[in-house]
Amino acid sequence: MASYTATILWERGPDEVFTDNRYGRGHQWSFDGGVSFRASSSPHVVPRYSDPAGVDPEEAFIASLSSCHMLTFLYLAAKKGLTVNRYEDVAEGRMAKTPEGRVWVSEVVLHPVIVWEGETPDAETLDALHHAAHDECFIANSVRTDVRCEPRA
Repeated sequence: MASYTATILWERGPDEVFTDNRYGRGHQWSFDGGVSFRASSSPHVVPRYSDPAGVDPEEAFIASLSSCHMLTFLYLAAKKGLTVNRYEDVAEGRMAKTPEGRVWVSEVVLHPVIVWEGETPDAETLDALHHAAHDECFIANSVRTDVRCEPRA
């Protein structure tokens, strides 16, 4: 099976004490394909020391689920001979507490809007494609979060 790598790099700033917990949460994510970008803790979690310009782990998690669903959906649509011109999803994740008091991303809702070449497939076909995409998505199969797809017209 395939193997994937990501390099996560954080360095303490020269004027940061660290042990006082007042250090910057900004860091760098670099991936095996060469892409690198700014990441940070969520400003919702660590407001004062987060870098709001960075992608936070919660956003990345939601984007990963959405991206995997989309790529699987596109693959399945192409196999059926359907042509997709555009696929856009404004995915939303919600945090909650477990009964033990731990915070987790309990739900991710995908809201894909798809533009088709030619006639739009019927609702039954679309529903079947989304269900199959969810069932075959590697990321959705890897998490316990409730992931739902609620397509928008």
